[in-house]
Amino acid sequence: MKKSMLFFCLLAVVLSARSADYVITNYGVLADSTTINTLKIQSIIDLASNQGGGTVVVPKGVFLSGALFFKPNTKLRLEEGGVLKGSDNITDYPLIPSRMEGKSIYYYAALVNAYHVNNFGISGPGTINGNGLKYWKYFWSYRDSMRRINKEATNLEVHRPRLLFIWGCNNVKILDVKLCNSGFWTTHLYQCNDVLIENCDIRSPFKPVKAPSTDGVDIDVCKRVTIRNCYISVNDDAVCIKGGKGPDAHQLAENGVVEDILVEDCTFGDSHGILTLGSECIHAKNITLRNCKSDSNCPILRMKMRPDTYQVYENITIENVTGKCGTIIEMRPWTQFFTMEGSTEKPYGIVRNISISNIKVQCNVFGEMLGNPMDQVLNISFENIEATAQKPELLTKYKDFKINKVSVNGKPLVLK
Repeated sequence: MKKSMLFFCLLAVVLSARSADYVITNYGVLADSTTINTLKIQSIIDLASNQGGGTVVVPKGVFLSGALFFKPNTKLRLEEGGVLKGSDNITDYPLIPSRMEGKSIYYYAALVNAYHVNNFGISGPGTINGNGLKYWKYFWSYRDSMRRINKEATNLEVHRPRLLFIWGCNNVKILDVKLCNSGFWTTHLYQCNDVLIENCDIRSPFKPVKAPSTDGVDIDVCKRVTIRNCYISVNDDAVCIKGGKGPDAHQLAENGVVEDILVEDCTFGDSHGILTLGSECIHAKNITLRNCKSDSNCPILRMKMRPDTYQVYENITIENVTGKCGTIIEMRPWTQFFTMEGSTEKPYGIVRNISISNIKVQCNVFGEMLGNPMDQVLNISFENIEATAQKPELLTKYKDFKINKVSVNGKPLVLK
């Protein structure tokens, strides 16, 4: 009798789990890759939430949609061969309260949005495809037109949607999914805690048309984020630490620290930087990248120092990285869209407790650390590094370095 009761209890659990799956084709959604399914898919998300929660399932096929908003107790799963494809018409993405480039502003919704949805999840093995070609072409065309009249285009002037925007969510999991061809940033986490991104493939192209500003993962005012066993190659920064910008950014409640970030067992193709701090970042601490492979021409650690923003980058660890890169460490002033906003403040940056160890790479340049005039650099450690480099020196004006067992082209590292 007890065994029989146990069997029926287990069966009830299995049936309950199955009943919580909302397969979109069961609700009239068409997989013809040309019909906009936004309203129908959104109604399925709403239904799942209203019925106590469930997983919205994208089966095999290509399903075209504009912005979707996930609700409490809902998740997204893309089955093998299932593709959620973004509309390339910006009118399919409403202008709503959002967060872009270190500012809280109205901006266009992403393809997949989750606002204050704890335990939100996206799983594969299917694909979310931003279908960004039209946006990319227009961006380059617009930029070129501005340059012809001696003006510089900003990123926000060409209206483009992100692929994922997850705001104010705790316990988020993004697993086993392919994320590609975003119109703008690919994965944007804002004010989230306890996030796992694992076994994902995140890409945007460099040719035949470059996909501008398609950052792989933007971590913006978040705590405890792990990125594990992913492949990332995008036409901007692969993993980017954000958090706010501007002379008073450190005083605004909407901004804040990014801390306790782990990137491990990942492979990186071409990007602008494997791990980048900035260009909108006021405080990054306890950031670790370890056990990774690089096949790129970009920096492993890139630090953007804004002269219009108070910044602290501290307790950064890079260890066990192999392969090919542009440079091991790059720290430079970053003046893109510089503005003091009428302030008389004199912002500066503090970079301290940076440890880089157990590195074996082929690179173009060993490193460069040149910040703004008032920036402070303290306690930088290089240990057990074997590199070959066209430019074997570390170009720097700072002095607080600890160097142990570092060879470049078979010779000790030279500070220059």
